[in-house]
Amino acid sequence: MREQTEIETLMPESFPMAWACEWGQDEVGPGGTGLWNALVYKDVRQVFRWIQPGSFMMGSPKGEAERGQNETQHKVLLTEGFWLADTACTQALWQAVMEENPSHFQGQDKPVEQVSWDETQTFISRLNKEIKGLCIRLPSEAEWEYACRAGTRTVFSFGDNITPEQVNYRGGFPYNQGKKGLYRQETMAVKTLPANPWGLYEMHGNVWDWCEDWYQREYAQDSEVNPTGPASGQRRVVRGGCWIGVGGSVRSASRVGHEPDGRDYDIGFRLALGHPQ
Repeated sequence: MREQTEIETLMPESFPMAWACEWGQDEVGPGGTGLWNALVYKDVRQVFRWIQPGSFMMGSPKGEAERGQNETQHKVLLTEGFWLADTACTQALWQAVMEENPSHFQGQDKPVEQVSWDETQTFISRLNKEIKGLCIRLPSEAEWEYACRAGTRTVFSFGDNITPEQVNYRGGFPYNQGKKGLYRQETMAVKTLPANPWGLYEMHGNVWDWCEDWYQREYAQDSEVNPTGPASGQRRVVRGGCWIGVGGSVRSASRVGHEPDGRDYDIGFRLALGHPQ
């Protein structure tokens, strides 16, 4: 981890990126830049949004309903911005790179699932070799939660509760005595549901996202700068909840660990790029 305490710059060093086939700036919520680049690989398009550096409260306050004991709230400063995919990796993009599709719920616009953390590293290595200067990776856990919250301090980026019209989760088990709703029993195509305030889709629910970090049950009690998790471990972090999860499991702060060689039909990933971890 770099020993930094100040934000160096809010904007990317270069824009558009050399590999971008399309780019622009649109309207997003407070704290969002609206800058985006689009990558096209074998006719499959993936948008990356610029997430500017900043600080936020990571984890959940003690009074948050259904919180886990592994969510100690603490201040985190991210001194460098990064690009984050606006959706989970689709089956179309995975198949374009890997030439196979392991997903249980088939659909080119649905998120790829049943891929292990180890397999995401193979995918990333192949795509980086194919496209000069791309430098993709998985987001750190802190980057993921910062982007999920999108400047909010509520339980979800949509407020203090959700509905199935906003998030794909087990609607019959709502959060904090909320109203029961639809349970779809499968993944949905990306961009089906509303984006968060920074233009990122399905950060809550649909599929868990693999993160770069090794999982640690306890956060640091004190403030952190650019945290990247422990140097080793047995499980990798997954964030965001999934289609089969109850309302409390898709909160912004919800976090679990999963064996890096494990696969499941509720775990996918989204790509980041920018400074290396």
